[in-house]
Amino acid sequence: MSRLRIGVVGAGAWGRNHVRLVAGLADAELTAVCDTNQATRQRVARQYPAVLVTGEVAELLGRVDAVIVASPATTHAGLALRCIEAGKPCLVEKPFALRVRDAEAVAEAAERRQVPVLAGHLLVYHPVVEQLQTLVQGGVLGEVFYLYGLRVNLGQVRADENALWSFGPHDVAVALFLLGAVPQRVAAQGRCYLQPNVEDVVFLTMEFASGTLAHVQLSWLDPHKERKLTIVGSKQMAVFDDMEPREKLRLYDKGIDRPPEYASYGESLTIREGDIFIPRIANIEPLAAELGHFVRVARGAERPRAGAADGVRVVRVLEAASRSIAAGGTPVSL
Repeated sequence: MSRLRIGVVGAGAWGRNHVRLVAGLADAELTAVCDTNQATRQRVARQYPAVLVTGEVAELLGRVDAVIVASPATTHAGLALRCIEAGKPCLVEKPFALRVRDAEAVAEAAERRQVPVLAGHLLVYHPVVEQLQTLVQGGVLGEVFYLYGLRVNLGQVRADENALWSFGPHDVAVALFLLGAVPQRVAAQGRCYLQPNVEDVVFLTMEFASGTLAHVQLSWLDPHKERKLTIVGSKQMAVFDDMEPREKLRLYDKGIDRPPEYASYGESLTIREGDIFIPRIANIEPLAAELGHFVRVARGAERPRAGAADGVRVVRVLEAASRSIAAGGTPVSL
């Protein structure tokens, strides 16, 4: 079987990681890179002299079998539609689109043309998140009461998207992936401290039909760099700390037990303090896992783990959260 020819559109801050990893794939080859920035094209041409480097998407589409869209967020939906029209399977980086109607247009075109499309929900390929989904769906944690995520940093400040759309796709995608459901209501508040009309910090809450609450704090204006998710269940609790170099997942055998018989109200609820378990997790780079999956999907060997429909669902939550921010935090039903 010949190697899959992959093109990457956008080789900037994040796209360069796609370029690096695609160039090292055993069953695919980096065939073309497209970027509108001349300095970026010159850098890529120096690093990969055998690769076509161009500023024209049409030229890239004529040379490749599949495409990774890692360009600015405003261009994602339009480029995805061009890939689909050309019959090229594509991986569209987050956010999948900036409006629900654009995301739906991509999903509908992919379905109509039968072209595989992946949403770039990177963390669903993280080995810790895979383990958490097994624990949640298998009932090991019991009933999931609530979960909360923290994604903050004193980092890159963007002008084309706020903290919700820059960071939020990660945590929303993970919540939907773990719970296997979409929220019924969304509420969010955000504030613009550095630039007008661009929220630097956002607090997002999602309510699910099961009664589970999911809360996320997002900011690029914070003294700490934290990437943490806590899941509180009726049987066990789990903490995923992605900033930990090795022990990224801890399971806590802690909770509140209600005995079947008790003499007084004070005995009706008892605190359970059990062991802390640190499972061994494979050290796999999520982006490498995602790209390997993309190659297999493009060849028709696997179904997308995060397909176009998943991209639509996440964009729907983010758009509802944006409306809630504009309304001062008023909950919005999906």
